[in-house]
Amino acid sequence: MELSIVGIIGILILLVVLFVFGMPVGFAMAVVGFCGFAYVVSFNAAVNMVAADLWSTFSKYGLTVIPLFILMGYLAFNAGIAERLYDAAYKWMGHWRGGLAIATIGADELFAAICGSNTATAATMGAVALPQMEKYDYDTRLSSGTVVTGGTLGTVMPPSVVLIIIGLQTEQSIVELFLAGILPAIVLGLMFVITIFLLCRIYPTFGPAGPKTPFTEKLKSLLGVIEAITIFVLVIGGLYIGFFTPTEAGAVGVFFTFIVSILAGRLTWKGLIHSFENTLRISCMVFMLVTGAIIFGRFLAVTRLPFVIADFAAGLPVSPYAILAIVLLIYLIGGCFMDSLGFLVLTIPIFFPLGVALNFNPIWYSILLTMVTTMGAITPPVGVNIYVVKALAPDIKLATIFKSVSFFLIACVISIIVLILFPQLALIIPSLLH
Repeated sequence: MELSIVGIIGILILLVVLFVFGMPVGFAMAVVGFCGFAYVVSFNAAVNMVAADLWSTFSKYGLTVIPLFILMGYLAFNAGIAERLYDAAYKWMGHWRGGLAIATIGADELFAAICGSNTATAATMGAVALPQMEKYDYDTRLSSGTVVTGGTLGTVMPPSVVLIIIGLQTEQSIVELFLAGILPAIVLGLMFVITIFLLCRIYPTFGPAGPKTPFTEKLKSLLGVIEAITIFVLVIGGLYIGFFTPTEAGAVGVFFTFIVSILAGRLTWKGLIHSFENTLRISCMVFMLVTGAIIFGRFLAVTRLPFVIADFAAGLPVSPYAILAIVLLIYLIGGCFMDSLGFLVLTIPIFFPLGVALNFNPIWYSILLTMVTTMGAITPPVGVNIYVVKALAPDIKLATIFKSVSFFLIACVISIIVLILFPQLALIIPSLLH
């Protein structure tokens, strides 16, 4: 049997294991990858591969960057930084039609800059924004859709956990990926704001204007923004000028967030414990995904399936962008039925070599895959952010939340098209490093 056929069979078996038996993605990739490697090479070689590759990966000091940035986000969450961001955005924009929803996106954008998780961003801002939008009679289709989609900004804006995982899997610079994500995240946020603006012009009852805030109160509210901006500038600025490595930046961010929260008296003992618990839980999930990806990636490598696909696609008499459109469509459909992060980790060994073979810039291509991955968090039936909002607002029907997302999916697609048309959006800031 040809090795590439073995690789295809392995992928099919993996999908069957995932969907039929409901095995977590990381475990399923590890099992299928080990068995496939043992079949192609030998059982002893598979055992040695697992031992050697896992040791070489998890003994690296740099891998601590994942729990550090996750902990920084949860410390900021439990210290109430998101609430102060929302309060500031609300006082500046709440008097506009749809202003509360726009304020939510603005606060999401700022909170995403210190929290690398889309679910944490959606849960935090949802808990703050949904009661306010209900108070001012916002249509639930607008309020729920805003919170669900605004959370996706945490996937693109650094310090994104997704970008860290892509960097580790593809051996790219995490610093460059972080810097590349800044402008695309801003573009995505602006598209969400434009969507809200247009919706409230077409349907005026969707987002009634709130009361105006005196200018002095607006200025005072900016104090709540300073700590978030300071953390972002300290971490990303330190990375940009080369003062920190990614791991050191994560440690500095955690330390600064902790000190600011303690001095302000906002971080309780219970909040600190919750931060550690959630960091441990999310980090273990991510590390299991990385483990499965390593083992499954080695199996695909020995079957040479990714390289066969890349060579085949590169030789097709069609535009590379036509192939790119197919890849993005696969990610969009896959995100509808699988956890988006798990699907990304599963497919990177296949589609990243394809992008390289098509001569796409690896940094730009990675940001593009990250942006389409964000859509998986808001597309039914598996979109995790949808169920986060449903848990926060049980009175809102699930069907209503599903419908609300459709408004913002168009904004996501337009943002991806803009990034394809103007790749320098992702490349201009990293290029300044060189």
